[in-house]
Amino acid sequence: MDSRPGQADAVSRLRRAFYAVSGIVVVMIIGTVGFREIEGMTWVNSFYFESMLATGQGPPITLASDAGKIFASVMAFASITTVFTALVVTLMPIISQLWREGLERAEKDVKGIARDVQRDVEARKDKGS
Repeated sequence: MDSRPGQADAVSRLRRAFYAVSGIVVVMIIGTVGFREIEGMTWVNSFYFESMLATGQGPPITLASDAGKIFASVMAFASITTVFTALVVTLMPIISQLWREGLERAEKDVKGIARDVQRDVEARKDKGS
């Protein structure tokens, strides 16, 4: 295996993205099958209902049974948590890298400004002497 630093980062990013998407797929499958079995919805309506819960849109249709309502409540929490976690796991390394680069650039700018101010102070001292 090639030991280039960029390659390890790319593999790590792909692995995180794979796990994130896999989590979302598992939740979608559980929700779709659950609504199909508990509420007797069609496959399309079950998938639609679960996708609305997973994206935080809320239930698009009224559920008929108490079991369906309880299942929807549990799936809403599980779905939102899974989607949020997937986004964080996938995007956090990128956001972290951008944050570090921004801080490094800000430090460099502050040091440059401090040097400029110091030169100005020294130049004014030399003029005043």
